[in-house]
Amino acid sequence: MSHASLSPAIDHPAPATPAAPLAALTLEERLAIVNAEMTARLDEAAVAYEVNTAHIPTEPVDLADIVTVPVDTGPAPLPDLYPTPVAALLQRAHHRLLTGGWCSGALVDEDGARCMLGAIRAEAGGDSGLEADAAAVLLDAIRRRFGDNVDSVPSFNDAHGSARVPIRMLDQAAHLADARGL
Repeated sequence: MSHASLSPAIDHPAPATPAAPLAALTLEERLAIVNAEMTARLDEAAVAYEVNTAHIPTEPVDLADIVTVPVDTGPAPLPDLYPTPVAALLQRAHHRLLTGGWCSGALVDEDGARCMLGAIRAEAGGDSGLEADAAAVLLDAIRRRFGDNVDSVPSFNDAHGSARVPIRMLDQAAHLADARGL
Protein backbone atom coordinates (compact mmCIF):
# COMPACT_ATOMS: atom_id res chain seq x y z
CA MET A 1 0.00 0.00 0.00
CA SER A 2 1.49 3.34 -0.96
CA HIS A 3 1.54 6.45 1.17
CA ALA A 4 -0.74 8.18 -1.29
CA SER A 5 -3.54 5.73 -0.56
CA LEU A 6 -3.31 6.34 3.23
CA SER A 7 -4.25 10.01 3.07
CA PRO A 8 -7.72 11.06 2.07
CA ALA A 9 -7.95 12.11 -1.52
CA ILE A 10 -9.42 15.53 -2.12
CA ASP A 11 -10.08 16.42 -5.68
CA HIS A 12 -9.19 20.01 -6.32
CA PRO A 13 -10.84 21.31 -9.42
CA ALA A 14 -8.55 23.10 -11.77
CA PRO A 15 -8.87 26.83 -11.30
CA ALA A 16 -11.18 28.36 -13.80
CA THR A 17 -9.37 30.29 -16.45
CA PRO A 18 -10.75 33.77 -16.72
CA ALA A 19 -12.21 34.66 -20.05
CA ALA A 20 -9.97 37.69 -20.39
CA PRO A 21 -6.19 37.47 -20.04
CA LEU A 22 -4.95 38.37 -16.55
CA ALA A 23 -3.13 41.41 -17.84
CA ALA A 24 -6.42 42.85 -19.07
CA LEU A 25 -8.01 42.61 -15.57
CA THR A 26 -7.75 45.43 -13.08
CA LEU A 27 -6.15 44.91 -9.70
CA GLU A 28 -9.55 44.85 -8.01
CA GLU A 29 -10.80 42.16 -10.42
CA ARG A 30 -7.72 39.99 -9.84
CA LEU A 31 -8.10 40.41 -6.06
CA ALA A 32 -11.75 39.40 -6.31
CA ILE A 33 -10.80 36.22 -8.20
CA VAL A 34 -8.13 35.31 -5.64
CA ASN A 35 -10.54 36.08 -2.80
CA ALA A 36 -13.18 33.78 -4.31
CA GLU A 37 -10.64 30.96 -4.76
CA MET A 38 -9.33 31.31 -1.20
CA THR A 39 -12.85 31.40 0.25
CA ALA A 40 -13.70 28.19 -1.59
CA ARG A 41 -10.52 26.51 -0.29
CA LEU A 42 -11.17 27.63 3.28
CA ASP A 43 -14.77 26.41 3.14
CA GLU A 44 -13.55 23.04 1.84
CA ALA A 45 -10.94 22.82 4.62
CA ALA A 46 -13.54 23.64 7.27
CA VAL A 47 -15.82 20.86 6.01
CA ALA A 48 -12.90 18.40 5.93
CA TYR A 49 -11.97 19.34 9.51
CA GLU A 50 -15.54 18.81 10.71
CA VAL A 51 -15.71 15.42 9.00
CA ASN A 52 -12.32 14.32 10.31
CA THR A 53 -13.06 15.33 13.91
CA ALA A 54 -16.73 14.33 14.16
CA HIS A 55 -15.88 11.01 15.84
CA ILE A 56 -13.93 12.65 18.72
CA PRO A 57 -16.14 12.79 21.83
CA THR A 58 -16.20 16.18 23.54
CA GLU A 59 -17.89 17.58 26.61
CA PRO A 60 -19.33 21.08 26.64
CA VAL A 61 -17.14 23.54 28.49
CA ASP A 62 -18.58 26.04 30.90
CA LEU A 63 -16.63 29.26 30.44
CA ALA A 64 -17.21 30.15 34.09
CA ASP A 65 -14.91 27.25 34.98
CA ILE A 66 -12.14 28.61 32.77
CA VAL A 67 -12.40 32.39 32.70
CA THR A 68 -11.68 33.94 36.06
CA VAL A 69 -11.34 37.56 37.02
CA PRO A 70 -9.63 39.09 40.03
CA VAL A 71 -11.81 39.36 43.08
CA ASP A 72 -11.90 42.83 44.61
CA THR A 73 -10.52 42.17 48.05
CA GLY A 74 -9.80 45.77 48.93
CA PRO A 75 -6.39 47.09 49.81
CA ALA A 76 -3.60 44.63 50.47
CA PRO A 77 -3.09 43.83 54.13
CA LEU A 78 -0.15 45.44 55.85
CA PRO A 79 2.68 42.94 56.19
CA ASP A 80 4.18 42.16 59.58
CA LEU A 81 5.63 45.34 61.01
CA TYR A 82 9.22 45.74 62.04
CA PRO A 83 9.68 45.59 65.83
CA THR A 84 11.42 48.98 65.99
CA PRO A 85 9.34 52.20 65.83
CA VAL A 86 11.16 54.06 63.01
CA ALA A 87 11.38 50.96 60.82
CA ALA A 88 7.69 50.20 61.42
CA LEU A 89 6.77 53.81 60.56
CA LEU A 90 8.75 53.66 57.31
CA GLN A 91 7.10 50.34 56.46
CA ARG A 92 3.63 51.80 57.07
CA ALA A 93 4.54 54.83 54.90
CA HIS A 94 5.73 52.45 52.17
CA HIS A 95 2.44 50.55 52.38
CA ARG A 96 0.45 53.80 52.32
CA LEU A 97 2.12 54.82 49.03
CA LEU A 98 1.49 51.37 47.56
CA THR A 99 -2.22 51.40 48.43
CA GLY A 100 -3.10 55.11 48.51
CA GLY A 101 -1.00 56.41 45.67
CA TRP A 102 2.09 58.56 45.24
CA CYS A 103 2.36 62.18 44.14
CA SER A 104 5.00 64.83 43.67
CA GLY A 105 4.90 68.55 44.27
CA ALA A 106 2.65 68.35 47.34
CA LEU A 107 2.39 66.47 50.62
CA VAL A 108 -1.10 65.32 49.57
CA ASP A 109 -2.73 65.84 46.17
CA GLU A 110 -6.44 66.34 45.43
CA ASP A 111 -6.93 62.56 45.01
CA GLY A 112 -5.40 61.78 48.42
CA ALA A 113 -2.11 60.45 47.06
CA ARG A 114 0.92 61.40 49.11
CA CYS A 115 4.59 62.12 48.61
CA MET A 116 7.22 60.28 50.64
CA LEU A 117 7.26 62.85 53.44
CA GLY A 118 3.46 63.13 53.37
CA ALA A 119 3.17 59.37 53.88
CA ILE A 120 5.63 59.48 56.79
CA ARG A 121 3.76 62.40 58.37
CA ALA A 122 0.40 60.65 58.01
CA GLU A 123 1.73 57.44 59.55
CA ALA A 124 3.58 59.21 62.39
CA GLY A 125 0.25 60.23 63.89
CA GLY A 126 1.50 63.60 65.15
CA ASP A 127 4.70 62.31 66.74
CA SER A 128 7.13 64.88 65.30
CA GLY A 129 10.19 63.21 66.85
CA LEU A 130 9.36 59.87 65.24
CA GLU A 131 8.60 61.66 61.96
CA ALA A 132 11.97 63.47 62.03
CA ASP A 133 13.86 60.25 62.80
CA ALA A 134 12.12 58.43 59.93
CA ALA A 135 12.83 61.29 57.50
CA ALA A 136 16.51 61.31 58.57
CA VAL A 137 16.87 57.56 57.99
CA LEU A 138 15.09 57.90 54.64
CA LEU A 139 17.42 60.72 53.56
CA ASP A 140 20.42 58.62 54.63
CA ALA A 141 19.14 55.65 52.58
CA ILE A 142 18.61 57.92 49.58
CA ARG A 143 22.11 59.40 49.88
CA ARG A 144 23.65 55.94 50.20
CA ARG A 145 22.04 54.97 46.91
CA PHE A 146 22.15 58.26 44.94
CA GLY A 147 25.04 60.20 46.51
CA ASP A 148 25.36 63.20 48.80
CA ASN A 149 24.06 65.63 46.18
CA VAL A 150 20.44 64.92 47.30
CA ASP A 151 19.36 67.93 49.37
CA SER A 152 16.17 66.66 50.99
CA VAL A 153 13.48 64.01 50.90
CA PRO A 154 10.96 66.36 49.18
CA SER A 155 13.46 67.35 46.46
CA PHE A 156 14.27 63.68 45.85
CA ASN A 157 10.56 62.81 45.73
CA ASP A 158 9.76 65.64 43.31
CA ALA A 159 12.66 64.72 41.00
CA HIS A 160 10.87 61.52 39.97
CA GLY A 161 8.08 61.16 37.44
CA SER A 162 6.77 57.85 38.76
CA ALA A 163 6.34 56.16 42.13
CA ARG A 164 8.69 53.26 41.45
CA VAL A 165 11.92 54.68 42.90
CA PRO A 166 10.40 56.66 45.84
CA ILE A 167 8.41 53.62 46.98
CA ARG A 168 11.47 51.39 46.70
CA MET A 169 13.52 53.88 48.74
CA LEU A 170 10.95 53.87 51.56
CA ASP A 171 11.23 50.09 51.71
CA GLN A 172 15.03 50.26 51.77
CA ALA A 173 14.90 52.89 54.49
CA ALA A 174 12.70 50.59 56.60
CA HIS A 175 15.32 47.84 56.22
CA LEU A 176 18.06 50.31 57.18
CA ALA A 177 16.19 51.53 60.27
CA ASP A 178 15.57 47.95 61.35
CA ALA A 179 19.25 47.10 60.92
CA ARG A 180 20.14 50.09 63.08
CA GLY A 181 17.59 49.11 65.72
CA LEU A 182 15.63 52.33 65.26
